[in-house]
Amino acid sequence: MKVFIILVFSAVLAISSEYYAKVSPYEVRDISSNVSGQVTFIDEEMLGRKLSAKAYLKIDSILDHQELQYISDKLKFLRKTVKINQEVLKNLQGSTQRKRDNYKRVASLKIKSQIEKDREYHDMISSENMLLTTDKAIQTLKVQITDLKLRAAQLKRNIFYKNLKAKGFVLYELLVKPGQVVSPSTPLAKIADISKAKLIIYLNEQDVADAQQKVVYIDGKKTPYKVSRISTIADTKNISKYMAQIIIKSPAIFSKLVKIELKNE
Repeated sequence: MKVFIILVFSAVLAISSEYYAKVSPYEVRDISSNVSGQVTFIDEEMLGRKLSAKAYLKIDSILDHQELQYISDKLKFLRKTVKINQEVLKNLQGSTQRKRDNYKRVASLKIKSQIEKDREYHDMISSENMLLTTDKAIQTLKVQITDLKLRAAQLKRNIFYKNLKAKGFVLYELLVKPGQVVSPSTPLAKIADISKAKLIIYLNEQDVADAQQKVVYIDGKKTPYKVSRISTIADTKNISKYMAQIIIKSPAIFSKLVKIELKNE
């Protein structure tokens, strides 16, 4: 009787749940355009291959580069003008202070006529107005410089977005052709992260509770992998099934169908 119980218990432990899954890239990203323009280049030879630091897709950015150069030249001119005006402002500050001091001295002299005093006063006010005008001009130039720096940053961002790069990712699919005009949100490509792989299985309800404690066998071989994620909400397509994910090392070939067993050991 004891032998019979032991055999039954061993049989229960040996029971495993079998599932099938496709070996998929760890992540597939949909790349959409952030800018408008005409596609000038796509590297079709990189399809299915790991990308380098070079752009695999380019959108026309000639005008962006030209405008960026014009802005650079204009910034140099404006900064030089600000520097000149600051020197003028410095001279005006000294001159205006002397005129203030001179007016104070003249205003208290009884030997000076009112006409002479008024002349000194208006000369002082004229100098102070010129001082304020020069300072205002400097502030206006600084605002222009700030606006141009912001525009330059926008152009650099546009140029960045017009040269698509994804070093280390695999070019999974190209969705546009050279000559095609795109706008923001236009799908451009799909890239895949193959640094790891994942297996998606749909568990029966009775397997959900302890799936993460079970040993994962792939094609009959014991592995160190574990179920890393389980959805506790039933899948919309696979009714009464619960999606689970297993992360594995990157294989030599993806999309292969494998058998997965979850065993109690």
